[in-house]
Amino acid sequence: MEEEITVLTNIIQRRRSIFPVSYTGQEVPVAVIKQILESANYAPTHKLTEPWRFIVFRNEGKIKLGKELARLYKETTPAHQFLQKKQDSIVEKAEQSSCIITLNAQLNSDKVPEWEELAALACAVQNMALTAEALKVGAYWSSPGMIADLKEYLNLGTTEKCFGLFYMGYHNEEPRAAKRTPIEEKIKWVES
Repeated sequence: MEEEITVLTNIIQRRRSIFPVSYTGQEVPVAVIKQILESANYAPTHKLTEPWRFIVFRNEGKIKLGKELARLYKETTPAHQFLQKKQDSIVEKAEQSSCIITLNAQLNSDKVPEWEELAALACAVQNMALTAEALKVGAYWSSPGMIADLKEYLNLGTTEKCFGLFYMGYHNEEPRAAKRTPIEEKIKWVES
């Protein structure tokens, strides 16, 4: 038992967002991607709705997704705020990644509020991030404004919604310490 908690704590504490610029270009095998997604399937879910839905973009698919995101950025950004460098970086991130997974939720408003489905999706993504860390795969959850306009491109159903993009790739980044304030500053104890 002691060994399991030590391993789990270590993985939780060393998990960091690893961005595409740090990815090596080495392909993450489909079997590893499936293993990461299988972990998502064990997230807590109220009323067992299991709202998480994923679309995995690899190879040319991820490039096309990057171009669509760049197009949406240009289309939805006011001219005075548009940056060509930012548009170019959207495509570049797709090229640097081994895969991009869209983080979608099947909303069941007749059973549970949307926030509970989003909480379940977030737990699923945390499981993915921890599994990726254990497998030495870099990952991060991105939620650019353009995801609100991806519904048609992703062919989502009427009750589905995209909440982000999960970029993944192998990397050579050195581990870095977490920047967290003490947990004691965030807890109140009530005992009577």
